[in-house]
Amino acid sequence: MTKTIIVTGASAGIGAAVATHMLAAGWTVGLAARRHDKLAQIAAPFGARAVIMPLDVTDADAVSAAFTQFATDQGRLDVLFNNAGIFTPTAPLDEIALDDWHNAVAVNLTGMFICARAAFGLMRRQTPQGGRMINNGSVSAHAPRAGAAPYTATKHAITGLTKQIALDGRPFNIACGQIDIGNAETDLLRDAAHQAMARGDAPPEVMDVADVATSVHHMASLPPSANILFQTIMATKMPFVGRG
Repeated sequence: MTKTIIVTGASAGIGAAVATHMLAAGWTVGLAARRHDKLAQIAAPFGARAVIMPLDVTDADAVSAAFTQFATDQGRLDVLFNNAGIFTPTAPLDEIALDDWHNAVAVNLTGMFICARAAFGLMRRQTPQGGRMINNGSVSAHAPRAGAAPYTATKHAITGLTKQIALDGRPFNIACGQIDIGNAETDLLRDAAHQAMARGDAPPEVMDVADVATSVHHMASLPPSANILFQTIMATKMPFVGRG
C-alpha cells in the first residue's frame, strides 16, 4: 500500500523540496499551502499521487476539512511534515513590530499546533491506529540569530510541542520527532541573509535543501517501533558550535 504524507508549506523552500522528494520516492503527498498555482506546478509531473490542498495553516476549520478529506480519499494519513513557517524582519527587541510578533506566533506556533491537532485526531482514530509527525524546528531552537526574537521564540516553543506530542501520542502509536535545520538554501534563508548582511555580517554558509529532504524521508520511513526525537542537519561550516 502506498504510504501517505501531508507536507505543509509545500509551495516553496524546504516544503517543496520534501514534497517533490517524497513524490519521486513513490509516496502519495498532500501538498498544503496558500498558493494554489505554485502547488499545481509542483504536482503536475506526478499525477494523482500529488494532492493539492490550498489552505492557510492558521485557519483551523480549513485545516481540519482538508486533512480529513485527504485521509478519507487515501485511506489513511501515515505522516505529517509540519513545516509551514515565516521569518519576520530582524530588529532590536524594542523595534520589533507587534504585528510581526503576532504573525510569527500565528503561523510558526499556532499553525503548527492546528495541523498537529488535526493529524493527531485522524491518526488516533484510523485503523490500524497510529502515524508519525515530523515538526520543522530550526537551529534557532538552540542558538538564536541576531534580532530574530519572534522566530527564535516560536522555534523554541516547537521543541516543547514536539516533546508533548511524543508523550501524548504513545498510547495511540503516534510518534513525533523534530528536525532542526541550519542554513538550507531557500528563499527564506536568502531573506534572512540579506538582513544579516545589511547589518554588516558575513554571508551565511549554506547547504543544499535536497539534503534536508533526504533526512525527512529517513525519519518518515522508520518503522512504528523507532523514532528520531530530534535531528539536527546543518551546513557543515555554519557557526552553530564554538565560542566567541
